[in-house]
Amino acid sequence: MTRDLVMHDWVVAGIALAAGCVAGLVLRALMKWLGKHASRTKWSGDDVIVDALRTIVPWAAVIAGVAVAASALPLTARIGGVVNQSLTAVLIVIATLSAARVVAGLVQAVAASRTGVAASATIFVNITRIVVLTLGVLVALETLGVSIAPLVTALGVGGLAIALALRDTLANLFAGVHILASKTVQPGDYIRLSSGEEGYVVDINWRNSVVRNLSNNLVIIPNDRLARTNMTNYTQPEQKLTILVQVGVGYESDLEHVEKVTLDVVDGVMADISGGVPDHEAAVRFHTFGDSRINFTVILGVGEFSDQYRIKHEFIKRLHQRYRAEGISIPAPARTVSLRQDGAGAPVSLPPVPHQRDASSEVLADRRR
Repeated sequence: MTRDLVMHDWVVAGIALAAGCVAGLVLRALMKWLGKHASRTKWSGDDVIVDALRTIVPWAAVIAGVAVAASALPLTARIGGVVNQSLTAVLIVIATLSAARVVAGLVQAVAASRTGVAASATIFVNITRIVVLTLGVLVALETLGVSIAPLVTALGVGGLAIALALRDTLANLFAGVHILASKTVQPGDYIRLSSGEEGYVVDINWRNSVVRNLSNNLVIIPNDRLARTNMTNYTQPEQKLTILVQVGVGYESDLEHVEKVTLDVVDGVMADISGGVPDHEAAVRFHTFGDSRINFTVILGVGEFSDQYRIKHEFIKRLHQRYRAEGISIPAPARTVSLRQDGAGAPVSLPPVPHQRDASSEVLADRRR
């Protein structure tokens, strides 16, 4: 203390501290009001910014009140310097946390806008958050007078040992970054692996990829395996795709009439059923003279992979109903078996089927003798 404390010092310090707290409460209410207005806009970035400022602005007012209260007290230069450094470090930490939330939120908003998936790839979000927090902590330590050069050196040496210990984890991390950077797979894509797993990609994080199959179950796939396996992406290069339905009609059918009726049914399904592609050019391709019917392929268009089941369902129902109304037959496979006889009326003997002799047959032969 440079001098003894008097009542005036306590009153000024208390007023400054109370003013900082009141300002913090007012600013918090103001940020809450701004958040309600930001939620009404289409851009999600302002929501992230207001949400981050809702934390840093009230705390900055409180820290400012504490700093003014400390300056009103008769503190020594050394104690005053420690207080100012501590308050500055606290403010830097709070600002770092807010900045990490802002940057991570903006990265997630950009990824979601490109993929159309709310729970987008969190690997970039986590990496961004870790980088911002690390820089903020280093700046705070430097503000407190702690030399960060030995710390950085220690982190470099320790990082090598950690990299060797976490080899599989780092392989999955870099594989996830490679997958997203090359844009071979994005959240929202429907994929099928050569091993049989398939579904919508929900998220790609620092260790694995989360895939939701059509049964609404989550399949967890390590990023390293996803990067090395053969895979079919049904969303790229475009989400629309074509499906093939095999149909057959009787030999007595008029194929021109069959084609016309089938195309009419396809157009109706494409226009009426959700998931169809109205501008799809329907096609019928006859390809095989079967045992009991002429087989052909109908080419349908669907908006995305999971729509094919609903489109097939409706197409087969409507086609069956229309064929019955038009008198077009869809014959079932049939087989005719003929038994021939010789001129004497005795059945033609067939060659015996070869079989392996066993002990029981030999004993039976000996008894007959």
